[in-house]
Amino acid sequence: MTLLDAYAVVALIADEPAAAEVEKLLRAGDCRVVVSNLAEAIDISQRIHAMSLVEVRTILEPLFLTGALAALVSQRDDAWRAADLRGRHHHRRSRQLSLADCFLLGAAVDTGEVIATADPPLAAAARREGLDVIALPDSSGDRP
Repeated sequence: MTLLDAYAVVALIADEPAAAEVEKLLRAGDCRVVVSNLAEAIDISQRIHAMSLVEVRTILEPLFLTGALAALVSQRDDAWRAADLRGRHHHRRSRQLSLADCFLLGAAVDTGEVIATADPPLAAAARREGLDVIALPDSSGDRP
């Protein structure tokens, strides 16, 4: 199974450089997104890419309906794990790691899932936790 971070979902929605790789992962099956990362992706698509909520929903909902993508809802224990991971891996100047990404990281630690990301701090934290990472190209084409 593969956990997609917010950037992977945004890349798909906004047709960024990683879109083709994300589409390939979705076709392979067993992709999930933590709901906090989903919310972040929707927010970024609206604010940064000037897409309407209807446009974003039109792209994402079929993926959920067909089972190509599943949403992972967080529970109370996930909050404890995410906070602990952020405390261990976040540094406001050198390793900025969002709380949403810590929920994703916590889910991956719990399940052993692979993380697909273009975010260097998230990729580094995942590797420090012993997780596999699929390094997606960011908007410039660079990989973490």
